[in-house]
Amino acid sequence: MKESQVILSEVAPERAVLVGLITPQQSEAHSREYLDELAFLADTAGAVAEKRFVQKCDSANPRTFVGKGKLEEIRQYVEANDISLVVFDDDLNAKQTANIEDALKVKILDRTSLILDIFAKHAKTASAMMQVELAQYQYLLPRLTHLWTHLERQRGGIGMRGPGETQIETDRRIVLDKISLLKERLKGLDKQKTIQRKNRGKLTRIALVGYTNAGKSTLMNLLSKSDVFAENKLFATLDTTVRKVVIDNLPFLLTDTVGFIRKLPTHLIESFKTTLDEVRDADILVHVVDISHPQFEDQIEVVNRTLQEVCDAADKEMILVFNKIDAFSYVKKDDDDLSPRTRENIPLDELKDTWMAKMNKNCVFISAKQRTNVEELKRLLYEKARIIHTQRFPYNDFLFQHYDEDL
Repeated sequence: MKESQVILSEVAPERAVLVGLITPQQSEAHSREYLDELAFLADTAGAVAEKRFVQKCDSANPRTFVGKGKLEEIRQYVEANDISLVVFDDDLNAKQTANIEDALKVKILDRTSLILDIFAKHAKTASAMMQVELAQYQYLLPRLTHLWTHLERQRGGIGMRGPGETQIETDRRIVLDKISLLKERLKGLDKQKTIQRKNRGKLTRIALVGYTNAGKSTLMNLLSKSDVFAENKLFATLDTTVRKVVIDNLPFLLTDTVGFIRKLPTHLIESFKTTLDEVRDADILVHVVDISHPQFEDQIEVVNRTLQEVCDAADKEMILVFNKIDAFSYVKKDDDDLSPRTRENIPLDELKDTWMAKMNKNCVFISAKQRTNVEELKRLLYEKARIIHTQRFPYNDFLFQHYDEDL
């Protein structure tokens, strides 16, 4: 009995609270949405979000992120409810982390460190693990001072200031050397990947991109008939997967890439160079969108902006795939309700005729899970891939036949 109790205690999730801000730049609605996402991240990492604390202010407190009163409120709740983890929705600097830890006496994480923990948990291949380790060291570097603040408190002690500074500089050199070593090792892996991409020949390359948990891996499994890990978790897959797909008699390469997310520093995404290279080399991008998410428009914007920032994908052919139509729901308005129509009270059939269908002529609505309208997507992929294929292999154009409607 005691043994089973020990096992249960080992797997018990950590109890956490979440902290966010409402500012002139971040409305209450956006703050609520970001905390919903932060709770999902915490759940993915293995923690349960017990409560949320939100403060309205002009900007984050430079010392403690939130004000003294709110911090005291958090401290009282943490002590009274056996909370072991406090997660902040924005990045904390070393000074803020030290001050908050002194006040709360529990483990403190910010959004980036939480995501890094998930990255470390889900990385499986040598390449992904090295990329995660690189991102962790890059995150740690500007925060090294915090690790040696105990020496600053021993003022008056002979020789204490010098060793403190020496240790910080020693750690900084160790971290910098480790970053350089990881970059060199990743360069070697990148050369191998480059050779692999060259060896694939001139086949058309299609990359799945999108917000994390939009359904890319599920769609990858469906189109390639493979078994890529897919789960209802954020960042369920980190490793870039490439599969050869044949639709009718047309072969092309399909790549599943790491998902994007809001408030993620660019250097973390850049750590996943393999994913970015696959996106850069792709002929066609398939942007998978979770249409059941209340803020899917914001997610589209995040992905487009990130793609533009890190790999300049603006000039690439893009197919917009609105996934999870089986999970789409809306609340029907009463006839006497004169309030403006919103995403929540527009039926899917009407939504298809709005700006979404017109923003991109390559637009399709599917459910990868239920296999709804997948044939329409296959037909669109075939048409786009065939154009590129016949440009590269003009003498083989006679091999193609009309798309088989019974496929």
